[in-house]
Amino acid sequence: MALHFVDKSALLKELIPIVEQPDSSVTKQGINKGKGQKYICITRPRRFGKTVMANMIASFFGKGHDSRSIFEKMTIGKYEHFEKHRNQHHVISIAFNEMPRDCQSYRQYIDRIQNRLIQDLKRMFPKAEIADDDAVWDAINNVFELEDSIKFIFVLDEWDYIFHRKFVTEIEKEEFVDFLSGLLKDQPYVELAYMTGILPIAKYSSGSELNMFCEYTMAAEEKFSEYFGFTETEVDQLYAVYKKSHPTGKVTREGLRIWYDGYYTRSGERVYNPRSVVLSLTNDNLGNYWTSAGPYDEIFYYIRNNVAAVRDDLALMVSGIPVRSKVREYAATSMKLTTKDEIFSAMVVYDFLSYENGYVSIPNKELADCIILELKVNHTAQEAIQQIKEKK
Repeated sequence: MALHFVDKSALLKELIPIVEQPDSSVTKQGINKGKGQKYICITRPRRFGKTVMANMIASFFGKGHDSRSIFEKMTIGKYEHFEKHRNQHHVISIAFNEMPRDCQSYRQYIDRIQNRLIQDLKRMFPKAEIADDDAVWDAINNVFELEDSIKFIFVLDEWDYIFHRKFVTEIEKEEFVDFLSGLLKDQPYVELAYMTGILPIAKYSSGSELNMFCEYTMAAEEKFSEYFGFTETEVDQLYAVYKKSHPTGKVTREGLRIWYDGYYTRSGERVYNPRSVVLSLTNDNLGNYWTSAGPYDEIFYYIRNNVAAVRDDLALMVSGIPVRSKVREYAATSMKLTTKDEIFSAMVVYDFLSYENGYVSIPNKELADCIILELKVNHTAQEAIQQIKEKK
């Protein structure tokens, strides 16, 4: 079986200068002029490689194991500071989408995170005299003070996952933001905080709790865009590998474009959905690998029940006509969508729609099929749906 692999390790070359920045060069806003800043939040739709990249960062920097054999043949292996930073840092990695068994409350969720962190710190730094009931930030500060100013790289994946759980109250969401603020903000032990999520921080943090983060979104920021999603060149390379192992394969290069292309970065570069491309080549089949759950299903609720104009505009998009929209990623939430622009903003954030130059559109056949199924419940969309069927 061919290995469908794309080298995105150049991201590490952008993070290393941030890790190397001296504390004296960091302003009160956390920004190091000329080198970057140590609080980074990457927001992307699901299935665009956030977790893969987070795992790569933790694997490269972390002291837990020797990752030389993994990285030495990759782009980062040619970087002059490769050996200086490979497996030389203390890393705290948290996957916020991992839940306790039979989790029914926020308290179960956050207690699991805090208890596991405390136990890991006690095991790794027994001289720090950490108590089981210590606040996590107090425990890490003990380590920092007693272990020669040890610092940590924080890799926090899917930080906003808990906000999509129905058992979490609004007050508990505020408590969670306060937890992250206490853990990270103005703490001397933070060497780098790399965080991923679906929605921008501004959606959840109304005050200054997490204002130290610089956010990089798909629609608004160009930096880091090339590391999430597959470019045309990368899909060309993957397809060449596929043809060598499947000379009579069913998947065509044009088929990959029709089914999975159509997303745009801030710079205007087109990108493919990486998960669907890999599954298509692995399964030797052009098919729909898009699945929905949770907040994604709730978006369809708003399409059906809130704004009639949304259904009409989606019918236009099914026919291949882009629609003008004021997309504001920070306004997107699956719980409080009241206007057409808010619904389209949520659909862009959750990867139902693509956004470029003030217009939204359906990115590809994979998503078009999903939206056509939804529009079938609306009579005004039937003519557009029939037209698209006749073109196939």
